[in-house]
Amino acid sequence: MILAAGEALMDLVPQGAAYLPRPGGAPLNVAVTLGRLGVRAGFLGGLARDAFGRRIQQHLEASRVDLGYAVKTDQPTPLAFVTLEDGEPRYAFYLEGTALMLERLPRLGPEVHAVVLGGLALAWEPVQAVFAGLLEAGRFVALDPNVRPAAIRDPARYRERFAAWVPRVDLLKVSAADLAWFFPNTPPQAAARRLQEAGARVVVLTLGARGAVAFLPEGEVRVAAPRVKVVDPVGAGDAFLGGLLAFWDQAGLLDRPFAPGVEATREALAFAARVAALTCTRPGADPPWGSALEHFSP
Repeated sequence: MILAAGEALMDLVPQGAAYLPRPGGAPLNVAVTLGRLGVRAGFLGGLARDAFGRRIQQHLEASRVDLGYAVKTDQPTPLAFVTLEDGEPRYAFYLEGTALMLERLPRLGPEVHAVVLGGLALAWEPVQAVFAGLLEAGRFVALDPNVRPAAIRDPARYRERFAAWVPRVDLLKVSAADLAWFFPNTPPQAAARRLQEAGARVVVLTLGARGAVAFLPEGEVRVAAPRVKVVDPVGAGDAFLGGLLAFWDQAGLLDRPFAPGVEATREALAFAARVAALTCTRPGADPPWGSALEHFSP
């Protein structure tokens, strides 16, 4: 099982004079992508017992995500108010006192061979310390900071913690926007190289319509992004990470030390780019099922 750990929240997306609720949260989206692509996936995080929480649970179960590690709570569902500015999503959050505030980690069983970390759970005090404990779990670890500045109370401290996590992860997935926040005035590819030099085994940088590049011990691997009509970019990065992990998992490569090699990385990036592109053609964070990819011709 690949276990995605972090927040499950409700995105509130403007629709006319109202807001349309859609299940979201970066770790949730990764878990849903994995489940829909036929990988055994689980979700570790708080799930509220309120109406939004029940809807999120149904969404996860319908996407074949195991909820054995989810923690039910009477605290309300965290919310993200989403707007699009110049084609990019912007967020405002309601997090304090919500189901995000997990107090302890459940014990992981032997079926969990990989863990995905990131999102708000690693940026929000004090819950970040709970989820950061998964770095000690002895499993393959993928990290996607998925930086949301509106949710970061102490930027300097968060940057320090991130720098401490980097050498402990097998796969670090970052966007150009993430790197612009961590390393202002540094070109994204130069910043990604710095992170690999700092100890991350493999760094994958997503560049939106310009594709993606992976930084391996053997060198760099680049792929182009499929050309599609973008309806909604929300969740595309999460779908990319889910596609990447699904490809490597099905190839039996999510081991430690992580050494996917150049050709398997090129194939994984191309597959993940197709998953992300198809996600962009749909409203909301709605990653595709494996069967939809078979008929997808960008």
